[in-house]
Amino acid sequence: MTKLAKYLKPYVLLFFMAIFFVVVQAMSDLALPDYMSNIVNKGIQQGGIVNAVPEAIRKTQMDKLLLFVSDRDKEKILNDYKLIDRSSSEYEKYLKKYPLLSKEAVYVLKKVDNEEIDKLNIPMAKALLAVAGIEKAKANAKNGVIEFSGKQIPANIDIFMLLSQLPKDQLLKIREEINKKFSTLGDSMVVQAAAAVIKDEYKRIGIDTGAIQTNYILRIGLLMLLITLLSAFSTVMVAFFGSKVAAGVARDLRKDIFTKVESFSIAEFDKFSTASLITRTTNDIAQIQMLLVIMIRLVFYAPVMGVGGVFKALSKSHSMSWIIALAVAILLGIIAVLYKVAMPKFLLMQKLIDRLNLVARENLSGIMVVRAFNSEKFEEERFDRANQDLTKVGLFVNRSMAVMFPTMMLVLNGVTLLIVWVGAHQIQNSSMQVGDMLAFMQYAIQIIFAFLMLSALFIMIPRASVSAQRIAEVLSTEPSVKDPKNPKSFDESKKGMVEFRNVSFKYPGAEEYVLKNISFTILPGQTVGIIGRTGSGKSTLVNLILRFYDATEGQVLVDGVDVKEVKQEDLRKRIGYVPQKSWLFSGTIKSNLKYGRDDATDQEIVEAAEIAQALEFINEKPNKFDTEIAQGGTNVSGGQKQRLSIARALVKKPEIYIFDESFSALDFRTELALRRKLREKLKDSTVIMVSQRVATMMHADQIIVLDDGELVGIGKHEELLKTCPTYREIALSQLPEEELLV
Repeated sequence: MTKLAKYLKPYVLLFFMAIFFVVVQAMSDLALPDYMSNIVNKGIQQGGIVNAVPEAIRKTQMDKLLLFVSDRDKEKILNDYKLIDRSSSEYEKYLKKYPLLSKEAVYVLKKVDNEEIDKLNIPMAKALLAVAGIEKAKANAKNGVIEFSGKQIPANIDIFMLLSQLPKDQLLKIREEINKKFSTLGDSMVVQAAAAVIKDEYKRIGIDTGAIQTNYILRIGLLMLLITLLSAFSTVMVAFFGSKVAAGVARDLRKDIFTKVESFSIAEFDKFSTASLITRTTNDIAQIQMLLVIMIRLVFYAPVMGVGGVFKALSKSHSMSWIIALAVAILLGIIAVLYKVAMPKFLLMQKLIDRLNLVARENLSGIMVVRAFNSEKFEEERFDRANQDLTKVGLFVNRSMAVMFPTMMLVLNGVTLLIVWVGAHQIQNSSMQVGDMLAFMQYAIQIIFAFLMLSALFIMIPRASVSAQRIAEVLSTEPSVKDPKNPKSFDESKKGMVEFRNVSFKYPGAEEYVLKNISFTILPGQTVGIIGRTGSGKSTLVNLILRFYDATEGQVLVDGVDVKEVKQEDLRKRIGYVPQKSWLFSGTIKSNLKYGRDDATDQEIVEAAEIAQALEFINEKPNKFDTEIAQGGTNVSGGQKQRLSIARALVKKPEIYIFDESFSALDFRTELALRRKLREKLKDSTVIMVSQRVATMMHADQIIVLDDGELVGIGKHEELLKTCPTYREIALSQLPEEELLV
């Protein structure tokens, strides 16, 4: 995978934009359970009263509260509140807001920051609860007596007046006793309990508590909606930038692989099958692209959600952290088992896809042979075997995944039930709030889903890693035929000259030589034939001229320069090649003929078609040169395909022509007419014809005879009949002796 990391470089900005929005989305998703907790705890249970510092409180009530706070807190409270009565300048301003002002003085909270409120929150909450507890006990007194600080006090006595007259040390002890009672409750529970007291106080003052609750819920709900919209927008942007990065990398990889494959010699094509190269260019790159999209989406999102969820959950309840630890341990165990069982199958899948593509390609390419031999049933069985092998592995992998997700959902639902069960007991014991339990549950779900996402990623990475290795293998393969670092120029005085000097060749990995110590010279303007039995090395010899392979030993020279010392592009510009197996590209007849020279004129195209004896059948077609050609030329006959291939080489107008068994599909009359035209039009060009037909090269300036990779004869037709037994044997097997002497 790291070998392909450089392909991310052009998309670094897009990548970081995607990561930025991933983090924004994760933080937004993490914030939502907190707000939901606030709606439940503060909006519903506390009636929208978010802290224990009331915005307004009766003077009589404030005097009671101050009995239960320390001197330092008392000073802060009096500092942060102002007393409003009839004599105050702001009396009229506050009268509408607090109707009780017409009867009683009210303390109003000044504009203080949140830090100051946090300092007063717990002291005032405890004081409010202490005052409320005494008043409740007084109201519910039995037998006219209430229990306070371990003593029996008549209910008609003003306890608060009594407390105000106590010595400081006694009052301090009472405060300590009250604080000890509240120590079993968490701060949040103390504040929540105090909110009910504040709500009653607000009602007495004349504040609309319903409006406070409604406004709080609407405000937090609107904030949650905005955060959700931000999360949705971030999700869209992550998908957009992630897809741009993944698609760009995939495009660059396909381009580089295609460019690399174009530079391969035939030796590299022997190493990588065509089916495998197609799979690597399509399916393997698709795996990388899909992984990139998911990685950008999850590699940062899942950890932020997992780690952030843990911290957020712990902020809600430390006592239930063991539930998350248990869930994570179970999930890791499931992932480890799945990884061990399913990973080997993932590694096998790409090879099986290669195999399936190979069988399908062979079947489709050779469909006429299959039908001719009535082998449809055999091919169906062969394809079915490859398909079944891939299906079995695919089913195993998918079944493993199918088992994993329900198992993980079972863990998720089990964790949810456990949280509700444990949380309910803590709520009953007043050590946890309902909203905090719900938020804890949400965070636990987010943590588990983070692990689910990471597990999916860990499952995809090995398969994509195999694909990446296969792609890197192609990209790192150095062609055996390379351009020199300092290419030479051709010798224009030897234009059209071809020379072999003690050339021997064996295929990569082979032990025996295919060509052995071949030496000859083809002069500019000569027409030379190369003949020999099947497998004698004729096509291999001309492949060395084109540098499809490099000679193992010796030198191949074109225009007086070793072909290894010039650029392949410059070498092949000088050669017009008609291969043994003619191939046409999808397009029109004209586009195929202009393949080697795009600036060719219509007149040159017509002239080349005429020389190649193709003009007659082209003119018979309704669209003539604009007639569509199917891929591979499957909609024209073998002879027509060969003639169009010859015409394509002629349009190029090179200095050297190589015809490798290029007349094999032509009848003798057409071949004779073609050879006459070639002699007439190409008299200044070097022409090399590979053929097994003696008639094709009887009039050549020179004939090279090969037998089992060795040069056994070279000369004109008449000379070889007398001096070369191999040539004479081939000739007599094709024509009667009297015709050979013509």
